[in-house]
Formats: sequence, C-alpha cells, structure tokens
Amino acid sequence: MRQQIRQEVAAIVPLDQLERSQLADTLAWIAGGDELFRLAKPATPPKHLVAYFVVVDDGHVLLVDHRNAQLWLPPGGHVDPGEHPRTTVLRELAEELGLAPTHAVAAPLMLTVTTTVGLSAGHTDVSLWYVIHADRRQAITWDENEFSGIRWFAFDDVPFGRSEPHLRRFLAKLKALSP
Repeated sequence: MRQQIRQEVAAIVPLDQLERSQLADTLAWIAGGDELFRLAKPATPPKHLVAYFVVVDDGHVLLVDHRNAQLWLPPGGHVDPGEHPRTTVLRELAEELGLAPTHAVAAPLMLTVTTTVGLSAGHTDVSLWYVIHADRRQAITWDENEFSGIRWFAFDDVPFGRSEPHLRRFLAKLKALSP
C-alpha cells in the first residue's frame, strides 16, 4: 500500500512552490518508513493521511461545517490502516453524505500538509484532495454528529476566513484546470 500511496502523491502536478515543497516532504516521509495511517484518535501518530473529497457542481462547492475543526471543510476522513485513499473517499462519501459517486474516483488534484485547529488541534494532516462531481439539487443525508451543517457555496462566496486554510488554493487550481 505504501507504494500505491507514493504513486498517488508522485502523480500530482504542483500548483505553486508551497505544494511543490509539501509534495517533496511527503514523498520523503513515505519513503522514510514512518506510519502513514492514524492508529488511534485523535493523533497517533501525530502525522497521518487524510482524504478530502471536494464535491463540486457548476462553479459551486459543497462544504461541511465541521464540529471538531470548527471550520467549513470539504468532506473527508482519515485513511484507515492499509486502505487506499480512493477507498477512503468512497467510504466517507457514503458515511458522511449518504452519496455514491456517479464516476470513478480520479487521482487527487492536490496535496496539502496542515497543522490542525479546533478541538483536536496540533497534529499534522497530510491531505490528498480528490474531486467528486455531483448534482447540487441531489438530496444529501449528512452526518449530524460530525457536522453542524452543510452548504453549497458559489466558488466566489466561500467563507475563506473560516474554512480549510488551503481551500482557496485548491479552488484556484481546480478553476485553472477546468475547460
């Protein structure tokens, strides 16, 4: 699995110098043999893999108001031990939103390395960002224990002051690659 995750990371084309640096550091971390998966909540080991899936539709993004992080985030979750991150996306998509994708989960568009904030602050999430296309008119059954709300935002209306710190960069990368 380590090799498959390495391939997933190595295939990402960086947006900027920050992502280039984070990709290089992540590839070194993977090669170094450290544990990649969270083994115990909230932060064992203190650096571990996360799979975000950014649900988009026609210039809109679905964000969740995450109770623990106290931020508007893309949905996602920790990659379970031995699990491929794309499998994490499928699992979390069903668990958190009650959805199944209408397309195969493609390679991640972005990678970020972030020190967490909120109620379990201080550990490091190495996050692979996947894109999921969905119809924003579709009914969503969301996890009310994990989220205090969900909402579709036009890309220009995202509350960046209270959102995942790399979300603006992700949306810029997504827009740059869209036809």
